[in-house]
Amino acid sequence: MLTAQGAATTVGPGPFQRITDAVLEATIIGSFSRVGFAVRSKLLPEFTADPARCAAGRVIVITGATSGLGLATAAELARRRGAIHFLARDRARAEKTQRQIIAATGNSSVTYGIADMTDLCSVRQFASRFMAEHDRLDVLIHNAGAMHGSYQVNGAGIELTYAGQVVGPFALTTMLLPALLAAAPARVIVVSSGGMYAQPLFRSTSAMSADGYRGATAYARAKRAQVALNAEWARRFPAGDIAFHATHPGWADTPGIGASLPRFRRLLRPLLRSPEQGSDTTAWLATAGAAQLTSGLFWHDRRPRRQYLVGHPDLSDEAMARGLWNELEAQMHE
Repeated sequence: MLTAQGAATTVGPGPFQRITDAVLEATIIGSFSRVGFAVRSKLLPEFTADPARCAAGRVIVITGATSGLGLATAAELARRRGAIHFLARDRARAEKTQRQIIAATGNSSVTYGIADMTDLCSVRQFASRFMAEHDRLDVLIHNAGAMHGSYQVNGAGIELTYAGQVVGPFALTTMLLPALLAAAPARVIVVSSGGMYAQPLFRSTSAMSADGYRGATAYARAKRAQVALNAEWARRFPAGDIAFHATHPGWADTPGIGASLPRFRRLLRPLLRSPEQGSDTTAWLATAGAAQLTSGLFWHDRRPRRQYLVGHPDLSDEAMARGLWNELEAQMHE
């Protein structure tokens, strides 16, 4: 049984299901791989007793939806009759994706906007256009993200991973708050990564310099920051207005994994999840009944998970999350 901010109690799994789930979680490989999804989807009541819910009448914005997990999420929510508006950097790819989703789902309510999440000016333009064309936003899904092999900065001098996965999503959420509040209770979902377990929370993940830069480390730090900020958003907004959820997909076989971690993909490809399996919890969080959910937690395979493999978040994490929030607000106004 779970209780948390903004959530009613809900019936949990029985002893056998809990033990099996805990064993999978402890092994990491069992939890993150397709094995974990296969077992949990047959055992946990969040899967077995929770049929796919319709998303008709909901306006849903998804970033990074032209491939991989984002595409799978957009297609699934389109199948559930949601009105999908996805964000893409390239118009030709966006048009191709739009046609692909409509053809696969029969849902013609699929539109797109053009923006680069690493460019704050571009994010502002996207948000302005969306607000001019829509009076509400039911679900905002931050899925866009990439791992960079070398140190790069955007036009403002901000390291690219941090710019696209921390600054950009924070800015977009802030700019779309009026539309989210108009749809209350709305939801914001950030797709993080199990890779965040490899890094603690830093007050500023932008501090990583060109000296000794490692793309995987920058990515993990950004993902850790996403989860910390998710909890900070939840502390600042009642779940009845906007509920904030973070999730990680496990190890999924996506174009991004192939490009950024080719050796990892070759070694573990038989165990990697499909994009549909990896995106399952994101789509579920977008449509599940509010009584099943909480605000500010970290989810995997439809259940809240620990934010640290060893130990627990403490008050210093909250203080650093507030400090990070303040830095991001300042960057938005520079």
